[in-house]
Amino acid sequence: MLGDIKLDGYKNVIVGPELLDDAGVVKLSEDLAIVTTIDYFTPVVDDAFDFGAIAAANSLSDLYAMGGRPISALNVVGFPEKTLPLSLLRDIIRGGLSVAEEAGLPIVGGHTVKSPEPFYGLAVTGAVHPKRVLTNASARAGDILYITKPLGTGLITTALKNGRASKDVVEGAVKYMKMLNREASEAVLATDICAVTDITGYGLLGHLSQMMAASNKTAVIYFDSVPLMNGALELAKADQFPSGSRSNLLSVGPDTEWVDDLEKHEKLLLADAQTSGGLVIAISPEHATRLESELTSRHVGFSRIGGVTERKKWLLRVSRKA
Repeated sequence: MLGDIKLDGYKNVIVGPELLDDAGVVKLSEDLAIVTTIDYFTPVVDDAFDFGAIAAANSLSDLYAMGGRPISALNVVGFPEKTLPLSLLRDIIRGGLSVAEEAGLPIVGGHTVKSPEPFYGLAVTGAVHPKRVLTNASARAGDILYITKPLGTGLITTALKNGRASKDVVEGAVKYMKMLNREASEAVLATDICAVTDITGYGLLGHLSQMMAASNKTAVIYFDSVPLMNGALELAKADQFPSGSRSNLLSVGPDTEWVDDLEKHEKLLLADAQTSGGLVIAISPEHATRLESELTSRHVGFSRIGGVTERKKWLLRVSRKA
């Protein structure tokens, strides 16, 4: 739709929209660049405080995926003040503030509009050294692929809306969604500059295909190596996927080679639309042990899920086992 709209080529833009990266980066000086991003969405859980916290963590995720440190944020809010009590809005803001405080991020204002359905998120500004920017465009053949959170939030939150998710399954998903990707980003920066993106609305396959397209490489993924949240596989078999996950699978279809005969619910799990998911990291074998050590020392979970090859016909190649 926007393909014929010309973008002005500002020389100080390090990362713009061309490669579908996680945030924009603008160079201010030889040792300082500004990272900017915005994200917001409607409630994914029933508890207003948890919703605010999840939305704030999700908004910060794009910043951490670029290697940035947060400087300030603005609240982005929509609320139906005539149909819902303002106490709910207060709890949403409190939830967002709790995560911002954990991140050392001052929320300095914001904007609120009347909306038939609540939504909340943050517009975040951060800083990064121009030579330390993490992007999705630097994956190399031979790299090992890691992810830092299990999959399943889209599936579980949809099951919650349908009354099909148990309390412990929802609580487990909420814990992961509120978890910042700060430590994972710091572990990468302490290791090597490599290709990084976060897993959000386009699912693992969607964001990984963007990374491979930007890097002109092919990712090889092993389904049995991909971690899943508690209860996710059972809910997948019960077909509790959101419409976004189905759209994601259709979208990556032309760029994906399915080596083994994976079942439909297994394919959908890999395409499940995530909220505040983990990072995908592509790193060279010689730095992989150091990365694992840095992640472990920061108490960040991780899984090896595959690797990167030279560009083939497909962007993604998915099989069951290595």
